[in-house]
Amino acid sequence: MPSRLISRDIVVDAPPAAVFAVLTDPRAHPDFDGSGMLRSVVSGPDRLTEGSRFGMAMSIGVPYRIQNTVVEFEQDRRIAWRHLGRHRWRYELEPAGAGTRVTETFDLSTSPAARLLELLGWRDRGARAIKRTLPRLKALVESRA
Repeated sequence: MPSRLISRDIVVDAPPAAVFAVLTDPRAHPDFDGSGMLRSVVSGPDRLTEGSRFGMAMSIGVPYRIQNTVVEFEQDRRIAWRHLGRHRWRYELEPAGAGTRVTETFDLSTSPAARLLELLGWRDRGARAIKRTLPRLKALVESRA
């Protein structure tokens, strides 16, 4: 059985604090999202912290809204959120020379419906989204640094 953790990484030419500032700004998420599903932020704080809730306008052929909750948080090191499906999107940061290694993980292991999500192709969809998201995140952070 394939892993329920799908991860990729990239080195961003900016310090961890600069990357974390973008990740904790929910209004920036549409600018780096590579899934093609995220349309806009519809609710939430200006900065995410542990327990923050934020709503997103999404679309998979039809528009819908989803509420996310930040479930992991370590300043300038890690942030993860989930919605009612309970799978997680996690970003981990570590210094890499003068820059930051950013590891994005789509974690199906936390979902009670993980097997169903795999059967529906979400594992592969998550992998493709990460592959597109990380270069977009890199470009966005570096343009702001």
